[in-house]
Amino acid sequence: MKDIPQTQPRQSWTFSNEVNSEIRRAAYTGIYDIRGGGAKRRVPHFDDLLFLGASMSRYPLEGYREKCETGVTLGTRFARKPIELKIPITIAGMSFGSLSGPAKEALGRGATMAGTSTTTGDGGMTEEERGHSEKLVYQYLPSRYGMNPDDLRRADAIEVVVGQGAKPGGGGMLLGQKITERVAGMRDLPVGIDQRSACRHPDWTGPDDLEIKILELREITGWEKPIYIKVGGARPYYDVALSVKAGADVIVLDGMQGGTAATQDVFIEHVGQPTLACIRPAVKALQDLGMHRKVQLVVSGGIRTGADVAKALALGADAVSIGTAALVALGDNDPKWELEYQKLGSTTGAYDDWHEGRDPAGITTQDPELMARLDPVEAGRRLRNYLNVLTLECQTLARACGKSHVHNLEPEDLCALTMEAAAMAQVPLAGTDWYPGKPGF
Repeated sequence: MKDIPQTQPRQSWTFSNEVNSEIRRAAYTGIYDIRGGGAKRRVPHFDDLLFLGASMSRYPLEGYREKCETGVTLGTRFARKPIELKIPITIAGMSFGSLSGPAKEALGRGATMAGTSTTTGDGGMTEEERGHSEKLVYQYLPSRYGMNPDDLRRADAIEVVVGQGAKPGGGGMLLGQKITERVAGMRDLPVGIDQRSACRHPDWTGPDDLEIKILELREITGWEKPIYIKVGGARPYYDVALSVKAGADVIVLDGMQGGTAATQDVFIEHVGQPTLACIRPAVKALQDLGMHRKVQLVVSGGIRTGADVAKALALGADAVSIGTAALVALGDNDPKWELEYQKLGSTTGAYDDWHEGRDPAGITTQDPELMARLDPVEAGRRLRNYLNVLTLECQTLARACGKSHVHNLEPEDLCALTMEAAAMAQVPLAGTDWYPGKPGF
């Protein structure tokens, strides 16, 4: 009897190797998994949109002789000193403590050379970052770590963080191995003890109280500084509307692809909405209140390329913010450290145990030997180069659509490749003039 060919064993989709591995880990340890980074699952994103370049019905611009402007002003509603940026790409808040001092300095250097702003993150303002950031946004979080009136006045804008895309409804974490004497001193914490931030601010319980807090911040800073409100991508229409009601100059909207220094994996993967799904409801809230372009909208969460930037602007954002991509530009997950990532049980591109403080690249650590590996001057140049490339790519796409300013991009310049993306972005499915939920259909 001839040998019967063997059927290839089938892996379960529901109980995949990754799922089974997590079940075994949970059963062995009895604790939930904590990690950094952003969502690893595939969700509808900017890749599911395409631009409709100009040809006959619209005329493209010549790149070598016709300008396409990229500047943006943030905080024009109430602030006496709005922030003027050369490019519509900012650096998101990432704290000292989560990041090393050299990494914060590199972010400041790169942002300044590119003509944009950086943001402190939780944990206070470092001299490295303030000294090398021409425009610095100070984050005011539920923890109030490092918060003092002097640093509020030294900042160029204040960002009140209500929610974060990687963990809407959850607070931050900084484990004890990263709380050195300097970090502890800035946060008024004991050295080496785990820190958990509250999930909501102790100063208010709703938008009416938030309005009072915003007025306090304006009084402290002489009404000079723009006040941002950052919300996670959970209920963008109502959160944006309430932020406007509370008196925000700028709304920062962070989708679920946004990263974090550390939180529960179940938060990162199962809470919030994709960035793509958040933009149009937020824009509609601003339009319904007559505040679109008067209150600026900054979108973050998974921005990687100039195409992502251009698509976010086309959907109605005034600017975008990058975090994870900026760290990669500095040198995070660089293949040259592959052997050391493997020693940590990871690999290049997958390392997200930032909370453990053993980052071989010297970025998400407080270990002096590891921090010394990052040259903030060279890393700053790499970030500057990356920001320049994003801007050039965004300009190229805008010109191809016949736009003389990147803010002139509009939803009519886009089509969608999937039903989900068409419904979320409210742009037609490619080859049609229809999207799910379009009025009149």
